[in-house]
Amino acid sequence: HAYTYIYTSMSSSHHEWIYEVFINFRGEDVRNNFVPHLYAGLSNAGIHTFIDYKLHKGTELGPELMRAIEGSRIALVVFSRTYAKSRWCLNELVKIMECHTNYGQVVEPIFYDVDPSDVRNQKGAFGKSLEELVRNTYSGIEMLDAWGKWKRALSEAADLVGWDIRNCRNEDEQVRDILKDVSEKLGHTFLSVAKFPVGLQSRKEEVIEFIENQLTEGCVVGIWGMGGLGKTTTAKAIYNQIYRRFMNRSFIENIRENCKTADKGYAYLQGKLLSDVLKTKVEIHNVAMGITMIEERLCGSRTLIVLDDVDDFDQLNFLCGNLEWIGSGSVLIVTTRNIRMLDFLKANRVFEMKEMDENESLELFSWHAFREAKPTKEFTELSINMVSYCGGLPLALEVLGSHLFKRKEEQWNRVLSKLKERTPQKKVQDILRISYDGLQSYMEREIFLDICCFFIGKERTYVTKILNGCGLHADDGIATLIEMSLIKVENENKLAIHDLLRDMGIEIIRQSSPKEPEKRSRLCILEDVVDVLTEHNGTKEIEGLALKLQTSTICFNTKAFENMKRLRLLQLDHVQLYGDYKYLNKKLRWVCWQGFPSEYIPIDLYQGNAVAIDLKRNNLKLVWKEPQLLERLKFLNLSHSNNLKSTPDFSKLPSLEKLILKDCPNLCMVHQSIGDLRNLVLLNLKDCIRLNNLPKSIYKLQSIKTLIISGCSKIDRLEEEIVQMGSLTTLYADNTAIKQVPSLIVKSKSIGYISICGYKGLSRNVFPSIIWSWMSPTINPLSQIHPLWAMSSSLVSMDVQASNLNGLAPTLCIPSKLRSVLVQCDMEIQLSKELRTIMNDIYGANFIEGVASTSQIPEHSLRCNLIAMGSCGEVFNILKKSTLKGLTTTESLDAFLPGDNYPYWSTHTREGHSVPFRVPGGSNCCMKGITLCVVYSSPPEITADESLVCVLMVNYSKQTIQVCKRDTITSFNNEDWQGLTSNLGPGDNVEIFAVFRPGLTVMKTAIYLIYDQPIAVKIEPSSTVILQRSPNGRMELSTNVTMDPSPEVNEQPSPHMENSSSKPKKKIHTRLRKRMGKCLCLNRDVIHESE
Repeated sequence: HAYTYIYTSMSSSHHEWIYEVFINFRGEDVRNNFVPHLYAGLSNAGIHTFIDYKLHKGTELGPELMRAIEGSRIALVVFSRTYAKSRWCLNELVKIMECHTNYGQVVEPIFYDVDPSDVRNQKGAFGKSLEELVRNTYSGIEMLDAWGKWKRALSEAADLVGWDIRNCRNEDEQVRDILKDVSEKLGHTFLSVAKFPVGLQSRKEEVIEFIENQLTEGCVVGIWGMGGLGKTTTAKAIYNQIYRRFMNRSFIENIRENCKTADKGYAYLQGKLLSDVLKTKVEIHNVAMGITMIEERLCGSRTLIVLDDVDDFDQLNFLCGNLEWIGSGSVLIVTTRNIRMLDFLKANRVFEMKEMDENESLELFSWHAFREAKPTKEFTELSINMVSYCGGLPLALEVLGSHLFKRKEEQWNRVLSKLKERTPQKKVQDILRISYDGLQSYMEREIFLDICCFFIGKERTYVTKILNGCGLHADDGIATLIEMSLIKVENENKLAIHDLLRDMGIEIIRQSSPKEPEKRSRLCILEDVVDVLTEHNGTKEIEGLALKLQTSTICFNTKAFENMKRLRLLQLDHVQLYGDYKYLNKKLRWVCWQGFPSEYIPIDLYQGNAVAIDLKRNNLKLVWKEPQLLERLKFLNLSHSNNLKSTPDFSKLPSLEKLILKDCPNLCMVHQSIGDLRNLVLLNLKDCIRLNNLPKSIYKLQSIKTLIISGCSKIDRLEEEIVQMGSLTTLYADNTAIKQVPSLIVKSKSIGYISICGYKGLSRNVFPSIIWSWMSPTINPLSQIHPLWAMSSSLVSMDVQASNLNGLAPTLCIPSKLRSVLVQCDMEIQLSKELRTIMNDIYGANFIEGVASTSQIPEHSLRCNLIAMGSCGEVFNILKKSTLKGLTTTESLDAFLPGDNYPYWSTHTREGHSVPFRVPGGSNCCMKGITLCVVYSSPPEITADESLVCVLMVNYSKQTIQVCKRDTITSFNNEDWQGLTSNLGPGDNVEIFAVFRPGLTVMKTAIYLIYDQPIAVKIEPSSTVILQRSPNGRMELSTNVTMDPSPEVNEQPSPHMENSSSKPKKKIHTRLRKRMGKCLCLNRDVIHESE
């Protein structure tokens, strides 16, 4: 399918995007490994991608390829060792960088097996290849031209933020990170699919074709088959492909398992579905109410819903309702192992997932075993034999192939011998068990079993630190399990595992003691746990226990834990305990107790070795009666504590890294000792609606990366001390009472994402708008901020580092009172984008560069305005006299803009609102000031002194933009002038913009650079611009060129000024046929009242 996308670009108001991604690569290096992996991931994420697999020998890019590059919103450039040997790749890159500059195309370099510095500087083997290509291909001028454009394109591309994957251990994770980044830039909702999606395209397209033919009426589609065949993977790929066609959509994954957990269940899944569809947070507390809401809210809307892994009729009733909402254009997709579910729904079509054929099986196995589409020659026969035992089951092929990756031939033969010994009835489990048995270390097997029982769906870092606290090397262990395809890391960095693999892990534990559960290492099967706790027959073999109940209906004596001397992992949901807590093992590393029943944590519950304490939805009124010394504690989650009024004393929690107090509705005080948490990286206070303020000590948190106070509706300010949080990368402060963004917040060198006062997004995009709102709060419609001049802030220096790997915020330095902003850009393209951002903020979509047409200018609308910066007093008066001398009571006036006819100034003019110039060099003169003279058109009620927004000074040589707000211009002082001139150097190319509100059109601008002594200025032709009435009655501009070296200041007479001097001098002459009011002067304090 072909799609056309229209996006707004910084460098092009509208550009037609045909593709979403273009991949530029050298086929010889990456055609058979990384690039197919990347392309498959993009395609299965529903990202419309152009890739050219042809081998090109020419040098010219054809029209199809040119169109593809120009029409791609994002270009991924894969640099490899031999990339510089290809003229084709290099010419593609030149075109890509042109599109980057002209259309705002996003370019991301990927350094596959080459050092970024070698690409950037064309050195090493990479540079040698480029030099040889140039010398062997071109000569003379052509060689120099090719050398120059290729080097420039390589340097510019390598300077951009990208991906260095030379030493990545897991290519799948790296590809997923790239996909996530691309999806975020495109605004996609990306669902992770298979690492190597062999055979997925045909299965996906078959279902999509049916859906497209049914869209006019709506349809229910079923995907049915045994576990491990790829039902969920196919459903995700379909969703990624078509979800953008639906205004409302939701993908509910793993329903069978989620319905078994207390913290999720039917109400949770109903809330998730409605939240996805309605695009707002919906909480369901009653399942019946949820059914009604689903039927009402989905009725009549074009909706896509995917229900994954359904195995019960109640699940369909609670999540689908009466199905009457499935009307025109709506689609319901259900995956299940039980075809009766689809009969119940009266599905329009059921697609049976079948086993892979021999060719698909061998290809999928090869991708995992060799990272190529085919087996190597010496392993071909062995591979065919291995595949024959997998029965076309994708999961078995993936796990077995990953197990054999980089193994020697004798190891392959041993695995094959084991497969021959297995019985056909247990074939799948036996194949999966081979991968588990192949784990080389005891710790890796322990980590796998822990994850199967306790940590599916938990965040990877969280699990890693808990298991490290248990003495397991979880960093390496989890990485190995991922490589072996035993576990996966999916969205939000959460651990996932196929249910067949999870069942295998639980079965391994059960088989260790089939009839005596108390002798197993882990207990997580409901009946077994209840039996052990009821009979009080726990043993020292038990290391982990999980009991998840829907409601608190069963109560156990704590003595049941007395003999569990090695218990380290404890998970309880809605479980009541009575008795002394001293019986619980002191070696506990993880306490996860949802619905904790006590009003405080008992003193006899030993927590000194705990790494994580998770007590969500508890009954706590206070956490501890006395401060506790918990030196190992890294995670504390007290979310949904309805009765908690104050946080505990944190002074004895030196290792705490994450503190989560989300949705504590009665919390009104955060203990000041929070500032002692030197290792805290996350603080989540979301929806603490009674929290009035944050303690000032909170700003001492030097390690904090994420601060969340969203929904704290009574917090009305963030202190300027927030700048002390030197590691802060993410700030969520939406839906609070904060009306004023702290002026120092943009000084942060680290903030990458911010949501505050209506501003939301990456800081590099948001900060310019926040700063602009300070400069001109009446222009910016988002601004809810007090005027900046009421704050305490003089010069802001903003350093936009385009090469920052995290794309983080600009850095700012704010001395005292903010009067101007200096934006320092890293390169020319960044300067251009920042300037356009500012202009678009001022003028919106109506901003068009160029000179306003004079053909429609009404009579009596032209005026003149003088703006002075620096010490311009004497010269300013001369200029003012020259422009005002013709003021009479008649209907016409000749106003003169003098040229370079005064020894203490140099003049530069241009039609429109800006003037470019080069700062004179090679002189001992010192610049004292700058005066702008603006000729403009506006209705009588709009005047320049009220409409002036700011003056921008763009230094193209230094790549800076200096913004002087209106109040600075009207009260210009020596400090302001020093700040302005410190950014001007001899020879700099500069452009000055006079920026006014809409309704005032600048016709012509002249600037006068004023010096402390006479300067030698080369006399060049100057233009005389005359505004006069044409025969058709319209006001038009005409231009004459005059030459005059005279330094005297004289004016050309107006036809209405008979006694004026007629002596011609070098000048710019603007004839204004109108009545002109008094010339507006913004800097009245520097004008001598000698007239």
